[in-house]
Order: sequence, then C-alpha cells, then structure tokens
Amino acid sequence: MEIFGGFAVMMSILGFFLAVVWLIMPFVVFTIKGKLDRTLDVLAGIEKRLADMEAQLSGLRNERQQGSLTSTSQPVASPGSDNGMPAA
Repeated sequence: MEIFGGFAVMMSILGFFLAVVWLIMPFVVFTIKGKLDRTLDVLAGIEKRLADMEAQLSGLRNERQQGSLTSTSQPVASPGSDNGMPAA
C-alpha cells in the first residue's frame, strides 16, 4: 500500500507542476510575442533610416562624381613645405 501512496503523492506533485506550467505559459508566450513585435517595429525603423542614409550618400557620391568630371583644375600643393612634412 505504501507504493500506491508514494505513487499518488508523486503524481499529485507532478500534476501540480504541470498545472502551474499550463497556467503560466500563455503569459510567457504573449510576453515574448509583444517583445518580438516591438523588436520588429524598431528594426523596420532602423532599416528605413539606413535606406534614407544610403540614398543621401549615393546622391552625394553622384554630385561629387559630376563635380569632378566638370572640374579641370589641378590639385594645389600646400605652401608650407616641399617634402610633405609640416613646417616647424
């Protein structure tokens, strides 16, 4: 009879544990879902900002390339030195 009593106690403990897990899991799942949705929103904003920055940089690059094609002036050496070292 002791075996059946011990088995019943073990099953009640296991049942209590499963009931607790069963009651807590929806809250855990919905919390993770909310955090994931927030992360996706932040990631979409970051992606939009990055796309805007890439568009600005490509526009500046195009302006610089067009400016260098139309410019015929030669680069001017610095008047401070002739060997590339700064004047002391």
